[in-house]
Amino acid sequence: MKKKTNEFSPLLKMMKTSIILLPTPSNISYMWNLGSLLGMNLLIQIISGIMLSMHFSPESSMAFEITLNSSRNVYSGWMLRMVHMNGASLFFIFIYMHISRGMLYSSFLKKETWTSGTFILIILMATAFLGYVLPWGQMSFWGATVITNLLSAIPFFGEEIVKWLWGGFSVGNPTLNRFFSLHFLLPMILSLLIMIHIFSLHETGSSNPLGIMNNKEKMTFHSFFSWKDMLTPSLIFFLFIIYCLMTPYILADPENFNPANPMSTPIHIQPEWYFLFAYAILRSIPNKLGGVIALAMSIFLLIPIQSKKKKKSSCKFSPQKKTLFWMLATSFLLLTWGGAKQIEEPFSTLSKMLSITYFLCIFQT
Repeated sequence: MKKKTNEFSPLLKMMKTSIILLPTPSNISYMWNLGSLLGMNLLIQIISGIMLSMHFSPESSMAFEITLNSSRNVYSGWMLRMVHMNGASLFFIFIYMHISRGMLYSSFLKKETWTSGTFILIILMATAFLGYVLPWGQMSFWGATVITNLLSAIPFFGEEIVKWLWGGFSVGNPTLNRFFSLHFLLPMILSLLIMIHIFSLHETGSSNPLGIMNNKEKMTFHSFFSWKDMLTPSLIFFLFIIYCLMTPYILADPENFNPANPMSTPIHIQPEWYFLFAYAILRSIPNKLGGVIALAMSIFLLIPIQSKKKKKSSCKFSPQKKTLFWMLATSFLLLTWGGAKQIEEPFSTLSKMLSITYFLCIFQT
């Protein structure tokens, strides 16, 4: 008699080949654990987001009060909200570190992996922006008004696109409903992109600190690196919970503790900290359309930085490459700081100079 073949054997074989027996460079450090940390963070955000959605209603007249009620009266609701709110910041800290490590160690030479990772960043930014609007606080409302109104700079169709997105002539209840639906949908697309990102990585294998693409000194992922991938998320999760318990609102905007009021504009409208670098670039250009293009290019220019000419030279860890990288990182951090400041001297001039530095470093990377 023939033995019954296990229908899951192809899947198990693929998992064993792609994860357990994955050839991994022997000299990678803990900086290569950022992918595992991002996976942990995505899981935290999805679970906490689903549980929060059970106590939320996308009604502009009720959203703010329902958010407060879920924090005060739902069992452990305050903790769920703190984890979900601060988890977004943790997500961006890790993804910016992940991108920085990829640029420093020439991971952009792996074209498919880098391109899928850039689209992950774009979808993540959209998801975070939509989620920031949902509590319907004062800064959430005005942030949504300012950012969505940027689409009106698109020639010919801009005004109509904005009205369609708003569901009316201003940000209101239809906008909140649409943002809630999209905020629920985009993480599913994000998860699919992450799977593509992981599979494309496993096709070529990880890079290494030497920047050598064809490193022959490799070992299996399990058990040499799997324990590191479990240790670091456990430690970070422990520190993250302590942060949520001790200083949960340190990154929150005070204006968002007030309900949305269309008749009262905040003195200084600004997005969350992880968008401030792009916001500073936007504000540094006087022309509205030019500012929107520069805002989009600050993210989309990450896609084509790999080129055929650089495949022989970029992998070398040269002093010039280090200098460009740290100039880019410094301009990014200073733009983030400047984006939180008022539009006045010396911040406006400094933002212009830093924006030029940011784009020059991207072009030269």
